[in-house]
Amino acid sequence: MARNEGKKDDLLEDNRADSGIDSYRSLLKDEPREPRSGPSGPRDKFSTADERLDSAYSSSSLTVDLLSEIVEGCTISSVQEDQTQNTELTEQENLLTTITEDGDTILHLAIIHEDDDIAHQLIQIFPKDVLDIQNNLYQTPLHLATYVNMPVVVKDLVENGASLELQDQDGNTALHVACQYRKTDCAAEMTREVSCNKLVPVLQTQNWKGLTCLHLATLNRQHHIMRLLMGKGADLNIQEGTSGKTALHLAVELHDIISVKLLLNHGANVDVTMFNGCTPLHLAVGRQDAAISNLLYQFGADTMLRNMEDETALDLADGNDDILALFPFDDIQISGRSVVSVNF
Repeated sequence: MARNEGKKDDLLEDNRADSGIDSYRSLLKDEPREPRSGPSGPRDKFSTADERLDSAYSSSSLTVDLLSEIVEGCTISSVQEDQTQNTELTEQENLLTTITEDGDTILHLAIIHEDDDIAHQLIQIFPKDVLDIQNNLYQTPLHLATYVNMPVVVKDLVENGASLELQDQDGNTALHVACQYRKTDCAAEMTREVSCNKLVPVLQTQNWKGLTCLHLATLNRQHHIMRLLMGKGADLNIQEGTSGKTALHLAVELHDIISVKLLLNHGANVDVTMFNGCTPLHLAVGRQDAAISNLLYQFGADTMLRNMEDETALDLADGNDDILALFPFDDIQISGRSVVSVNF
């Protein structure tokens, strides 16, 4: 277990190394303080239950009005030119380039305050490297804009080159966040003007639970987001990291026939197997879901495939006449091909 944790830490550090933190800190006059940690690590800014918690800004003197004053009429270049001549501008620069003890830049704070106008101005001011700075929870401004559902800011960030590939402390990209927390408009902005080739690495990225964006969208019954991802070339047959389930397996487990139809119509492998050899049909029959079992069969599911327990899908019907009636028994088949017709 310790070895796995070490690997996760290495992955986090690799991602953070690309965030532009060094170039941003070169603008600072003083080194930022060490991250504040408690018994359970850095203080959460957003909980996994969708409940937004306060960041360090709540205990500081930064307010929406003060953020407006700092940003108004201020740019990095103009401040650097005049900083030795104008004390007021120097103070503005210090605030503009400060990283809080939670690792937040002023752009992170503007987004946490949900102020679109200030965030827009800052995005125009800052270079791309600064847009990708990750806080102590490895969240970029793009992650936070997605959490608080600010699609206009998401659009601004993407258009100005913010990375879609950076992962937070849970291994989620901003697109993962959109899929998990049902931020459909944010997902649309992240995929609208982005080429399929540029999105492929993001769509293949698995978080620390082994889930891709498509897995999360399926688990949360986000049919519109599923269509967006499939339209951008998401791999429909990629397996999650724990049991080898594909999005189709997950949809079957949820009894979500809409997702099952979407995936099958877009070319998902109907006979794809989990690590234990179970196909989607095994799961549908095992859950006594006649409607999805019939749909899978109509798309060509092989009823003779055996899992690691040497069971076919029919073996799992457990005497359910509704399901057994779906499949023909008048043929003997080898590899799915009829070889003998039996007449009663």
